Amino acid sequence: MKSTYALGSLSGGVNHETLTSPLIFCLTTSVVYDLPVALILQLMSIPFSQKLVLTVSFATLLLIGLANTHLRAQSKTKQQENTALPQQQLPLTSSQKNTLFVPQTSYKNLDKQNTRPSGQKTAPVSTYYQVIDELQKYKFSLQGHQVLSSGKLPTTKVKFNQPDLLTVLVNTRKYYQDYASEDPNILRAGLLATQGVTVQDILKTLDFMITVLQEDIANKRDTRLQDPNFLNTNFRVIKWSAYNSPSSSQKQLRITKYAVFTHPGSHKKTSKYNIPIYSLKDNSKTEKFYTKYTKQDVLSGIYEPGGKEYGKVEPLAYLTREGLEEALMEGTILINFTDGSKALFNVDRSNEMPYIRGAAATAQKRYWYFRQVNDIKGYGYKIDAKISIKPGVTFAGDVLNIGLGRVIVLEYPKGGRKQLQLGVLADTGGAFLPNLHQLDFLAGIFQDKKDFGQYTRQLPEYATAYILVKK
Repeated sequence: MKSTYALGSLSGGVNHETLTSPLIFCLTTSVVYDLPVALILQLMSIPFSQKLVLTVSFATLLLIGLANTHLRAQSKTKQQENTALPQQQLPLTSSQKNTLFVPQTSYKNLDKQNTRPSGQKTAPVSTYYQVIDELQKYKFSLQGHQVLSSGKLPTTKVKFNQPDLLTVLVNTRKYYQDYASEDPNILRAGLLATQGVTVQDILKTLDFMITVLQEDIANKRDTRLQDPNFLNTNFRVIKWSAYNSPSSSQKQLRITKYAVFTHPGSHKKTSKYNIPIYSLKDNSKTEKFYTKYTKQDVLSGIYEPGGKEYGKVEPLAYLTREGLEEALMEGTILINFTDGSKALFNVDRSNEMPYIRGAAATAQKRYWYFRQVNDIKGYGYKIDAKISIKPGVTFAGDVLNIGLGRVIVLEYPKGGRKQLQLGVLADTGGAFLPNLHQLDFLAGIFQDKKDFGQYTRQLPEYATAYILVKK
């Protein structure tokens, strides 16, 4: 402030002594081009001693001003660089990293994290989607509206077994929490991304349903999830229309059914039970020799005594050929052994050969290796991680393009009235990668195909499908 006042009161004529001082010349010429002409003339008219003091003071202020200007410029440049950085390149905070895997008890926190501040714009949603197969290879493209659209459930009570649904919801949610880092496929938003749905939205849906079911079961009442009005109020209802189906005019989803069948079998090879099911040894995970052989190669005896790969796998049980084909098709089999014991077996790893649509079961080259399990198993990237599932509330479908853990409601007529059936997409299979026109409903455990057929006759062949997403 003092320097400003002194400069404002200057008067007098020109004094050429200014040019006799190299120091003053350097200080003044560094800024002379930025000063008005009248001010320069005033400076030159001041006596040398006063001029020296004034010039040094002015230069000091000038240097301070230049330093401040430089710092502001650096700050602005850095801010512009940060603003220009694409959002996906910004490092995640620890809380953001954990958002996808919060336990079900943290639903309220997840809900808050998914709430956007008022006025904040959401990122633009692409309606274009590229469908992939089980090897992550591109198959075809579509617009989201060709498959998904806004819908509404009819006012009919939703059917499902409450404890069984809770079990599948909890197990599916736990799979996300425990194995997302090992199985990045489940972090694909898939086709639902064209509707603005994220994986966080799916986890939010699972958490909310778990909370509601736990509360309703604890209070010994029919769950609110069976009330279509409650579902329409609390969830986005997204209608799923069949796409790329064999019948192009069919917009409803084809609903096939699968089951666990009980079959007689033997721990040892006999004349009747002479077809083995095998288990891979732990070292097979790295060797992968088994990917070279078709089902027909395996059945020719390559793993049996005298075969070229004898000793590399372990026989678990022996079945009839019919029993083997059904076990391979259904993925799980309950064997009643001749010694009176029973055991469940589930597919573990395949020879990685694709399922051939339209080919007979005996002509398929794909072959599965099994493991003994305690429950019916659904989706999982390895046998020890597979989701334990329940009949009546589980669908198998296209996990890569539709997504694991999607809650689905089927609408179909029965006896002249609309029926609603709810379940979770928690299983998959070769016939569903890719497949945007079909779901496979886990019907239950049956003694034979006759019992299975009698039960499934009351279920629809086609149905209108809806996907529920928590608002």
